[in-house]
Amino acid sequence: MKILVVDDEAPARQRLCRLLAELDDCHVCGEAANGREALMQYDSKAPDTVLMDIRMPEMDGLEAARHFANLEQPPAVIFTTAYGDHALEAFEAHAVDYLLKPIRKERLADALGSARRLTGAQVSALAGRGNDAQRTHICAQIRGDLQLIPVTEIRCFRAGDKYVAVQFGDGEILIEEPLKSLEEEFGERFIRIHRNALVALPYLEKIEKDEDGKSYVRLQGV
Repeated sequence: MKILVVDDEAPARQRLCRLLAELDDCHVCGEAANGREALMQYDSKAPDTVLMDIRMPEMDGLEAARHFANLEQPPAVIFTTAYGDHALEAFEAHAVDYLLKPIRKERLADALGSARRLTGAQVSALAGRGNDAQRTHICAQIRGDLQLIPVTEIRCFRAGDKYVAVQFGDGEILIEEPLKSLEEEFGERFIRIHRNALVALPYLEKIEKDEDGKSYVRLQGV
């Protein structure tokens, strides 16, 4: 089993790696200091399981778990945390197990056993569990590679026939998420200007009309 260890504290990562070295059929394929780093390592490391802290800077473990769950072949996620007040959120974020620090080797072995027994389809099915937390990034797979777009850089979402185009500072990506769910999640930052478009309020400059009376929205940097 290939395992990615994610924690913003190096001593915590080192302790987990030592415990894993004592267990059979466990190979640490990489380490990351936050959720964003973990996602960016997914393609190169291809972990079967992610051992991940919850409270981390830049992107916490709960959001990273939601992004992992939406991948075609998601890894099993086991949370490792010093706080017991995130258990419900953890399982809503598709976690296989929830371990409280300091982690005992026997408890870790049990959690990894549960992760090993899950099939890829079962891990994917966990994505059906709800979570109302707002993401800080939009995640998409581009030609097999993961790309993370900060929500603060997104100018607009535009719905097409099968996909939603996400326009941001450096380009555009396509995602398979309904515009309605994006509006519900990011409604404080985006406003619907058309049945197929949400625009970011911070980038909204003005609304103009052409000679035919049609309205157009002007966005900064577009």
